[in-house]
Amino acid sequence: MKIESVDVAKASIQMAISSREDEKMLEENFKKRDIRTVAVDVGGNLNDSITKIVERALVASKRCGLIKDCHVHDGAVVGATREAIMQVSIKANGLNVGGKIGIARCGEHLSVCLFMSIGLLHLNEVVIGLGHRSIPDIY
Repeated sequence: MKIESVDVAKASIQMAISSREDEKMLEENFKKRDIRTVAVDVGGNLNDSITKIVERALVASKRCGLIKDCHVHDGAVVGATREAIMQVSIKANGLNVGGKIGIARCGEHLSVCLFMSIGLLHLNEVVIGLGHRSIPDIY
């Protein structure tokens, strides 16, 4: 069964919306399908946290072997993460957020999902952003 970009995007979304307890199980299930995944928590004022979000996505991707330590792969993760942030920032600009980054990769497909809760007094809004990049298939 060939893994398409939509399958990788779904994997990143599932990682981002999963609980900490479910992460390892999901990671193992995806690994059986040759989809590598990782998730990392993020939070704070969105405007102040953009650099931290990008750095966390990049470090997690390298640490878990989703990408090689090269500028092409770094750029793909940064670009997909910034795309997800831009989608989230439409609703969360200047507000406090908390949530998770889910990242998935299979072959040339890399997907980054940002799933966040936006704190606004006693009202909580939920937002999701998704970015995709194609990168050379080297592990």
